[in-house]
Amino acid sequence: MTYSNLQIFTVELIGTFILVIFATGSIVYDAEVFDGKLGIPFAALAPFIALLIGVYSFGKISLAHFNPAVTIGYYITGHISKIQIVYYFAAEIIGALLGSLFVLFFIGDKANLGANAPNYGHSIFLIFPVEVLASAMLMGVIFYVVYTKGLRGFSGVAIGGIVGLDILFLAFISGASMNPAR
Repeated sequence: MTYSNLQIFTVELIGTFILVIFATGSIVYDAEVFDGKLGIPFAALAPFIALLIGVYSFGKISLAHFNPAVTIGYYITGHISKIQIVYYFAAEIIGALLGSLFVLFFIGDKANLGANAPNYGHSIFLIFPVEVLASAMLMGVIFYVVYTKGLRGFSGVAIGGIVGLDILFLAFISGASMNPAR
């Protein structure tokens, strides 16, 4: 079935909204309620769960990008058109903004609203390649599970899993946004 750009826009916006609430909201919630004691493992688990929800709920409609870096990857490989990239970017930006506002008004404003940042104790010559590696691993897993027969049923676990693992093992260096353009 082919979906309209409006349907794609709608589910991308909702999926990005959910991802931002879980990813940044978990960090703010940890800071507000537990004084940051849950740390990186909690911050890694939350987007894993959000992506499980988003990929399985919306993957058939929009391929569940929820990230401009992923959208660019799909555009470069010819999986989406020039007009579709506009819808994806608009949905991702609006969804992220609404998710951040939700976190601010309903969870709190601690921990810089959960914004991830590189650890400037490391050189940019380490930070940038680590971020590129995290993004490449994410795109590799996405393309592998989406385009390999028999693995599509595992897409939410695999994609959420690589995001969670990237955060768990790489956030202390690069912030693990999986978007080197940030």
